Amino acid sequence: MKNLMLRGVVVGPVQTNCYFLKNKETQEILIVDPGAEPDRIIQALFSLEGKPAGILLTHGHFDHIEAAKELQQHYQIPVYASAKEEKILQDTALNLSAGWSGKPCSVKADTYLEDGEVFTLGGFEIRMILSPGHTEGSCCYWLPEEQVCLTGDTIFCGSCGRTDLPTGSMRQMKESLHKVLELLPEETELFPGHGEQTDAAFEKMHNPYL
Repeated sequence: MKNLMLRGVVVGPVQTNCYFLKNKETQEILIVDPGAEPDRIIQALFSLEGKPAGILLTHGHFDHIEAAKELQQHYQIPVYASAKEEKILQDTALNLSAGWSGKPCSVKADTYLEDGEVFTLGGFEIRMILSPGHTEGSCCYWLPEEQVCLTGDTIFCGSCGRTDLPTGSMRQMKESLHKVLELLPEETELFPGHGEQTDAAFEKMHNPYL
C-alpha cells in the first residue's frame, strides 16, 4: 500500500465490514459500506484525524447502507454507487431494510458509476468493477496503485456472497468471480464485506465457486 492506510470497524447485526481508506499524503478518508452505527463510525473517523471525502457503496443491502445518509449529511460528502444498483438503494423492499432490519432506509447516490469507470476520489485512482450475482448492481472498487480491492459481498475468503435474495443470480456470480479475479493481479489484497481479508492469488487457487 503506497499511500493508503486502511482501517475499519465491524458494524451492525450482520457484522458488516465498514472500511476507512486514508490517503497518507492528502489526509482524505473514504468510507466504504457504512452499514450501521453512525455514531461509532464518526468516532472512529475522528480518531483517524483525517478529512472524510466520500462514501463508496458496493451494493444496496441495508447492512451496507444504513448509516450512509447520516454520514453524507454530517460531513457533506458525496456517495458513489453502481448505476445498476440505483433501484435497490432506494427501494426498501429490495434492499431488505423494510423486512429484515425493521428500519426502512434508502440512499440516493450523488454519482452512479458504470462498469469499468475510473474516477479519482480522496487522492486515489479507483476503478469500479461491476460484479452482479449477490445483487444485479453489486460492484468492487479496485485501487490498482495501492494493490487493494474492496469486494463487498462478491468475493469472500474462500467463498462468495449468497445469491438467493432479490436480483441475485448464481450464474452471474460465477461469471463475476471469473471476471474480477482474471482482472486483478495476484498480489492484490481483497477486503470483503464480511469476514477476513484475502488476496487474489489465494482465491484464484482455492475459491470453490470458480
